[in-house]
Amino acid sequence: MKLIGKKIVILIENLYEDLEVWFPYYRLIEEGAEVIIVGPEKKEYKGKYGYPAMADMDINGLEVNEIDAVLIPGGFAPDYLRRYDTVVNLVKTAFAKGKIIAAICHGPSVLVNAEVLNGKKATSFMAIKADVINAGAEFLDQEVVQDETLITSRRPQDLPAFCQAIIEALQS
Repeated sequence: MKLIGKKIVILIENLYEDLEVWFPYYRLIEEGAEVIIVGPEKKEYKGKYGYPAMADMDINGLEVNEIDAVLIPGGFAPDYLRRYDTVVNLVKTAFAKGKIIAAICHGPSVLVNAEVLNGKKATSFMAIKADVINAGAEFLDQEVVQDETLITSRRPQDLPAFCQAIIEALQS
């Protein structure tokens, strides 16, 4: 129970990558963290494979100072998430305050819109590699890349390393 007292937000929208929400959700709870699913609205969202996820709260009720980390899963959901100013501002503000920002697969597309990648090392799913580079990041094709409080991974197969990096970062 390494994360007792830690509060982690998982951002959700329709067509999220099921594994990239539920694997970290349960892994972080297993370590004692409070994990909250947050969407643009408090409603049910469907994953790529149809699995439902109910947002615990909408993003407007979230206070950045009360959280320790933001996790952005992949799938098509990040393309929706990055269209919301509230989501982009949350990520930008959390990053500026030194919170852990973790994004996997297409999740870094939200980081592009939040303008937090310039000068950072990062990875992503290969389809958005050019976006990550054009946002100013040094792209590394590795299962997990950590640059200070920014943690990124490429795909569901990287989830064990991704979650371990998040757990270790939250312990320091």
